[in-house]
Amino acid sequence: MTCRYSQTDWRDVLYTAVRNAPGGVNAAAKFLSERREKTIHPESLRAKLRGVDGDSVSVEMAELLTEWMQDMNRPDAMGWLFAFNNRFGLAAESIDAAPVGGWEDELTAIRTKLLKLAAQGGSLTSVGLEAMSDGVICEKDADAIESHAMEEIRLLFRLARNARRAARKGAK
Repeated sequence: MTCRYSQTDWRDVLYTAVRNAPGGVNAAAKFLSERREKTIHPESLRAKLRGVDGDSVSVEMAELLTEWMQDMNRPDAMGWLFAFNNRFGLAAESIDAAPVGGWEDELTAIRTKLLKLAAQGGSLTSVGLEAMSDGVICEKDADAIESHAMEEIRLLFRLARNARRAARKGAK
């Protein structure tokens, strides 16, 4: 039987990220065993990650798994944190680092982001309208809408950073 994992449930996001990391759950269990000096079998870790029979991952374990994935430069290492925050109506997002000292021309960077936001807004609108076309929003639809919305939020954070830096530089 194939399980469908949500892109918005923090447990599913963490489990999927660990599974997709090099070595998957086996490598993660080995890392945790070495790091905590307390052995954990890969199947025990899998059960905790999936929430089988009420088992769960501790915050400490999730934190260690996040560090493990960050050490491998995994782009999905912190996805579970974003999903967790979103569950409670909080907006937490990681944004790409800006070049040291900012962009040479902040105004061009701002203009580029504004144009990209307009395009992404159209894409989000399209996804949202398609999701509502049958009069129902299912989990898959909600995942798609949320994913597109979060892309825009990241870009908005970057735009705000550019604007603040341009103001500090006195850009014309």
